[in-house]
Amino acid sequence: MLALGYSPVAPAAATTPEQLIGTTQSFLEQAVVDYLQRSEIQGRHEVQINRIDPRLRLPLCDKELTTTLESPAQPIGRVTMRVRCDGSSPWTVFVPGQVRLFREVVIAIRPLKREAVLSEMDVSLVERDVGLLNQGYLTGLKQALGKKLTRPLQPDQVLAPANVEQAEVIRKGDQVVISARSGNMSVRMPGEALSDGAIGKQISVRNQRSKRVVKARVIGPGQVEVAM
Repeated sequence: MLALGYSPVAPAAATTPEQLIGTTQSFLEQAVVDYLQRSEIQGRHEVQINRIDPRLRLPLCDKELTTTLESPAQPIGRVTMRVRCDGSSPWTVFVPGQVRLFREVVIAIRPLKREAVLSEMDVSLVERDVGLLNQGYLTGLKQALGKKLTRPLQPDQVLAPANVEQAEVIRKGDQVVISARSGNMSVRMPGEALSDGAIGKQISVRNQRSKRVVKARVIGPGQVEVAM
């Protein structure tokens, strides 16, 4: 089996680089469309097949060429395709290409400090090649608005998931309502937050009536919940 090489085969009886490019281009275009639909990813893509040495001549295949994605597992970024002839003169050749996927991602539109709580004045959506965003990205403003930055950002910088976290909706010293529920029974009592807390986080709260300190889960601004 021929992996890759040059041959004195006459052009009329050869599979040319142009044919290989056409075959792999069509295969890769369809593979990308199928992947985006299957993954429910909205975006614009560009497919490019790398240059193949024009001197390459492979025997003309008397069967339909078989093209598969060699690497990576998904057709995004730098890709390699295996083109195989299973005819009377079998051969295999590997053709490199590149798929660029453009999606709208969240960026900072002005300098932002660490621990800043994001508003519509701070972020925007722009189209970027997500194959270059190794740290990940956010695809909707709702994923960023109201969140707190874990690091400073510069204008035009893409927000990665690790750059944001839930902002505290309760501050140490805040007066809160402690809710305790068991089945259909619910009890509410006043309390004082002893630490900051974001929604879903557990904080220490002092019951203003009993003066006991309990652990409670933050469920909203000024609202915490304890298990009964």
